[in-house]
Amino acid sequence: MSVANLCHRLQSQVSARTAAGFAEVLRRLGAPLQVAVAGRIKSGKSTLVNALIGRRVAPTDIGECTRLVTRFQYGTVDRVEIVFTDGRKQVLPFAADGMIPAELGVDIEQVSHIEAYLTNAVLQGMTVIDTPGLGSLDAASVSRTEQLLGAAKHRKDEDDEEGSDELDDTSRNAVAGAEAVLYVVTQGVRADDQQALAAFTAATASREAGPVNAIAVLNKADTIAPESVDGADGDVWKAATILAEKQASTLKPRVADVLPVIGLIAESAESGGFTSADAEALRQLAALDDDILQTMLISADIFTSWECDVPSGTRLRLLEKLDLFGISHAVEAIRQEPEITAGALRRSLLDASGLEAVRQRLSIVFAARADGIKAAAALASVTALAHASADPAERQRVHDAIEVLLAKPEAHQLRLLEALTLVASGAVDMPEDLSEEVLRVGSNADIGAQLGKPGAPRQELAAHALERAGWWRSFASFGATPAQSRVAHVVHRAYFLIWQQIREPQS
Repeated sequence: MSVANLCHRLQSQVSARTAAGFAEVLRRLGAPLQVAVAGRIKSGKSTLVNALIGRRVAPTDIGECTRLVTRFQYGTVDRVEIVFTDGRKQVLPFAADGMIPAELGVDIEQVSHIEAYLTNAVLQGMTVIDTPGLGSLDAASVSRTEQLLGAAKHRKDEDDEEGSDELDDTSRNAVAGAEAVLYVVTQGVRADDQQALAAFTAATASREAGPVNAIAVLNKADTIAPESVDGADGDVWKAATILAEKQASTLKPRVADVLPVIGLIAESAESGGFTSADAEALRQLAALDDDILQTMLISADIFTSWECDVPSGTRLRLLEKLDLFGISHAVEAIRQEPEITAGALRRSLLDASGLEAVRQRLSIVFAARADGIKAAAALASVTALAHASADPAERQRVHDAIEVLLAKPEAHQLRLLEALTLVASGAVDMPEDLSEEVLRVGSNADIGAQLGKPGAPRQELAAHALERAGWWRSFASFGATPAQSRVAHVVHRAYFLIWQQIREPQS
């Protein structure tokens, strides 16, 4: 990889401190993509983390652990490590219920974060970082989150320019951030959601979160009142989809998309929480008179207090796992197919949760372009490390090496990600229609989506790619500002490479 080669080549030409930073960048380039799950308190982040991992390990109730950043990564032995601010580590077993212990038995003011290692196939390709809810927790929790993810901005200590070979805060934060963000919102996107998402600049190691590396989910979609959303026609999921589209227009260009999801149902169906006993209890509910059942499903209180053959404790357990929407969906599935197995019912609930769509989008936005995202984040880290150097000659040496790297044809993907970031952040001002085109070309992995022609035949895609390549080349030469011209040249090349890619199988 070109960024890795740059780091290897420069390590012997820079100070020990900068070289240590390059070593960390190299380590991160070889590690799985790191995705931070972020959002406001009580938005259901930890529940969604459990669903994505497929195991109920992240505590969802307010406690010590929910005030700390927790990194879930692959390991050959399941274990929990408490990492202290002074670098010490303390190993703990998981609790009897398989979760991280609710109480750690240490002074959490001295804790940096938690590392959770799991023998889980999902984590072989992606490290998931669960963060404390922003906005309502204590300042110390938010500060720990920002520092670990690199969002906190630290001024370099001028008195510490010589001496220790360890990374200073600026450098450490530049290389410690996650490379991608999954941002969790609920029904209303608030102004401080925008601010909180901006605070996760660290999700790309000091680059702005944008459509290349950030998506959002509208969690707790089942709690949306369909009558409150125009065009929903009384359908909860349709209402959630419409609302997610509106939220996408609010949060773009910071995110690629907003997708509805029901984290609670996803967690129960995917992590083993839904059992055959639950399926049997739902069968008993499905046998009730429809008028009675519909009355019970009006509210949680009525559902648990109504006199019926299903014990109240059993109904409470179902409510905790599926909520009223999930219970209603399962009962309907049983009534439509009385012989449905517990496994098939679980799969039906998983489908209803919307988790698969989120996973597919994660795969398109993150996994399919993980190398490019990581390389862009690594390049940003290298830039930040050079900027933090006290040696002007060292700064210039690294800057020149980066310029040489970006001039190479194989660095096109990096240049495209950089151009996308510049346009998305407003650093380069573009007319709205051209900005949308840059975002579309740069933030999709599918060729049809890149060209704005999903499902179109190859011949039409090829012709359109070549036409747009010519247009952007002309725009770069005639009528663009110098900043716009740099972006236009990158987009021109992107279209030309797409054209080549479409034609290759036919040649």
